[in-house]
Amino acid sequence: MHHVTLILLTLITAVWPLGPPRPDILRGWQPPPGPYAAGHRGVDLAAPPGTPVLAPAAGTVTFAGPVGGRGVLVVTLSGTGAPPLRTTYGPVDPLVPAGTPVRPGDVLARVAPGGHCPESCLHWGLLRGDTYLNPLTLMRTGPSRLLPVRGVPD
Repeated sequence: MHHVTLILLTLITAVWPLGPPRPDILRGWQPPPGPYAAGHRGVDLAAPPGTPVLAPAAGTVTFAGPVGGRGVLVVTLSGTGAPPLRTTYGPVDPLVPAGTPVRPGDVLARVAPGGHCPESCLHWGLLRGDTYLNPLTLMRTGPSRLLPVRGVPD
């Protein structure tokens, strides 16, 4: 007899960081082949300066300030494991300080002029520890699913 263990995969409730409707993606995620190699460690979302930047999920602002002369904001997402997921945003003018708890849709910042896009954009990143991930994975929709896991002792 074969035993199959089921695990529940849950998805956090996420909203687009620029609100609905889904913004245009100017440049997608391109993971680098190594920690110091070229790549694109996030996605660039079309947004004019002054556009409100929203918390995609519940969490806590863990950084809000300048990095390399540009405003950056980081949110550590609640209930996302260890180490927890962190979302990053830039260039922005932060509107809330580090330590602020946030809910999905709370306004965190405004898109600032500048950045690396030929037109104005918000660079949105996602990390777990030191590993960069595709932030678009937060935007999956649909119900939680039970998936079989094989090879796990009873």
